Amino acid sequence: MAYLGEKIKKLGFGLMRLPQKDGAIDLEETKAMVDKFMEAGFTYFDTAWAYQGSEEATRKALVERYPRENFQLATKNAAWLNTKSREEAEAQFQTSLDRTGAGYFDFYLLHNLGQGRTHVFEDYDLWNFALEKKRQGLIKHLGFSFHSNAQELEEILNAHPEAEFVQLQINYADWESADIQSRACYEVARRHGKPVIIMEPVKGGTLANPPQRVKDIFQKADPSASCASWAVKFAASLDGIITVLSGMSNLEQMEDNLSCMKDFKGLTPREEEVILAARKELESIPMIPCTGCDYCAKVCPRNVGISGTFTAMNLLLVYENLPAAKRKENARVAENGKANAAQCIQCGQCEQVCPQHIAIREELKRAAKSLL
Repeated sequence: MAYLGEKIKKLGFGLMRLPQKDGAIDLEETKAMVDKFMEAGFTYFDTAWAYQGSEEATRKALVERYPRENFQLATKNAAWLNTKSREEAEAQFQTSLDRTGAGYFDFYLLHNLGQGRTHVFEDYDLWNFALEKKRQGLIKHLGFSFHSNAQELEEILNAHPEAEFVQLQINYADWESADIQSRACYEVARRHGKPVIIMEPVKGGTLANPPQRVKDIFQKADPSASCASWAVKFAASLDGIITVLSGMSNLEQMEDNLSCMKDFKGLTPREEEVILAARKELESIPMIPCTGCDYCAKVCPRNVGISGTFTAMNLLLVYENLPAAKRKENARVAENGKANAAQCIQCGQCEQVCPQHIAIREELKRAAKSLL
């Protein structure tokens, strides 16, 4: 389907969680993943100024190896992240151009609007800055990514009709969530006539390996399909979608996504019933809705391993296996040089940037007691 003058297939390569080797992005595996993606006819790549090492890896694995007209590249401006002036916020654009070597961006996003972050883009007049870059031909399409509620999305779209598209967190688990409001936000975007790019269709990987009772539902419906493929197909079946981003971290994940999306036609009514059953089963299990984006880590003054702690806690909550949870906490927190939950000073900076609106301080208190 064509949107905004582009013909883009329904699967996009999210370059946030690239494969790692010896503490750095594994460039050779990333190249192999890019090659498989392009060979299958998919062309949309998504990076960001704030994704450590991602824009540079994009240059080496994609931009320097393929004709520029053969792919679409998106990146993002995180003006709220460690910037002290309009000049610093604007400089992110040139930094992204330099890192990627792309020459221009097909899609440029104001990154992670919502709550206390939204006003920064207004304060620094970045909407007009980006529109000027568009007039100069350095941006083809301007939009924003969003993590907040439907009411605020409505306000932003009313204030900025110049936004050509919106990137939203949509997955079957969050579809009716009171916090994430996937369905409500999607409906606001469609009422405004804005096409949608979907992020977090597998909810940071958690829907690739859901609780066993959810796995059983999918296994019974189709023993050959992965849990992740069900999640991606749910998102891709929605109307008005430009593409569905999947933050693939290895070749196995790439191959799984390609196999289910190469000739994708949409969910059947029976498959929709399976997704609904899986959602209802998930909703019965209390979990911490952390996706591992680690925005919290960027602002924590004590270097607490927040996402790693929450991964361990969810393991405990779902499987009730304390030894396994402790091992997970050690692997994700202590071995990565992070402080444990007990070191939290309750400053609250993490909660100001959390896209999932998690009560991080309370959850860290609970983790400090539970993971003793």
